[in-house]
Amino acid sequence: MDRAQQRSPWGWVPTLYFNQGIPYFAVTALSTAMYKDLGISNADMAFYTAWLYIPWVIKPLWSPLIDMFGTKRSWVAILQMLLGVSLAAVAFTLPLSNFFQLSLGVMWLMAFSSATHDIAADGFYMLGLRQKQQAEFVGVRGTFYRAANVACNGGMLFLAGEVIKYYGNPRLAWGIAFGAAGAVFLALAVYHFFALPKPAQDKPVAHTSAPMREFFATFAAFFRKEGIVVSVLFLLLFRLGESQLLKMVVPFLKDPLEKGGLGLSTADVGIAYGTVGIIGLILGGLAGGWLISRFGLKRCLWPFAIAIHIPDLIFVYLSQFQPQDFIWISSCLAVEQFGYGLGFTSFMMYMIMVSQGEHKTAHYSICTGFMALGMMLPQMVSGKMQEILGYQHFFIYACTATVPAFIMTALLKIDAEFGRE
Repeated sequence: MDRAQQRSPWGWVPTLYFNQGIPYFAVTALSTAMYKDLGISNADMAFYTAWLYIPWVIKPLWSPLIDMFGTKRSWVAILQMLLGVSLAAVAFTLPLSNFFQLSLGVMWLMAFSSATHDIAADGFYMLGLRQKQQAEFVGVRGTFYRAANVACNGGMLFLAGEVIKYYGNPRLAWGIAFGAAGAVFLALAVYHFFALPKPAQDKPVAHTSAPMREFFATFAAFFRKEGIVVSVLFLLLFRLGESQLLKMVVPFLKDPLEKGGLGLSTADVGIAYGTVGIIGLILGGLAGGWLISRFGLKRCLWPFAIAIHIPDLIFVYLSQFQPQDFIWISSCLAVEQFGYGLGFTSFMMYMIMVSQGEHKTAHYSICTGFMALGMMLPQMVSGKMQEILGYQHFFIYACTATVPAFIMTALLKIDAEFGRE
């Protein structure tokens, strides 16, 4: 029997995807809060941190190399060590006068390493589990991936906020937070070196004496898939509104009332959004995985598309009325994030469906590249749009930008049994 089948997925799937999420959320989300505390404007913060998505956009360019050389397991082990060091390195840039440029440089390294790790980890997931298990654990992997969001936007954000309260030094606070994250990440990397299974099929894809021809053939095979134009447009447009809203949530929660925000402290944001809100997202992810495994992706896609986008109206309410009850704010965020968890689970499962075939690792990476491009481009302008419109009108604009997602959902063709037990 394959060693991957002898070792329980519960022993490695949760921690693998927790570690996959840490650098991603540190780069794409936690950096937003950090630079906000360090005095960077919304427009500059959104523009420069949005550029950090580029490695996830272009990672399909080198994803075939992960298939062709080495095992997925060895790629995971090496990259996790590099990522742990990168997280800790951010802390050393913050006391310096040119911290913004230097920290962005380290985050670029982290982003490229994280994007490559995603390719290897996602490929390892599909090699180490049978298709039925892939459907069963899609909610689990999404849940623990989002648990990394709790650790970053909850734990690290709260830790930084408490240090700021005590010492009044944001640079020191964020240095401690990133240093702690690096230590935890490296500890899990060591665990994975021993805990990850060794699937018999985890080996380089057989290639000919013309590897570059095979390299391009991998991409050609993806774009020859049936209905690929609609699939690509769906990946690009499904999160058009959500991506812009997502980039402005933390600045909105932190900005004072007179600027249209809710005036929460860094620590309060860590509790309300990074902990309570993400718990709602995790529950949504678990529910989404269970519902897809029971009813199939096709029957769940429309309800989940509604679930991820309609709750965006909560931010319209929050920006219009600026409530100050902390429990009520936290509850609103939890509801919105629960819907996000449902919708994102179906989005992940759709990418798994599109990537089925001989080059599933590379093709899944291509899917996530289009997903990242659909996040990056709207987020680059989100800060400037917010400064022009103000929070009240910005969130209305973000909600109207969800319309293309419903149009593309209506055009998809999905096997009625895919994802169903």
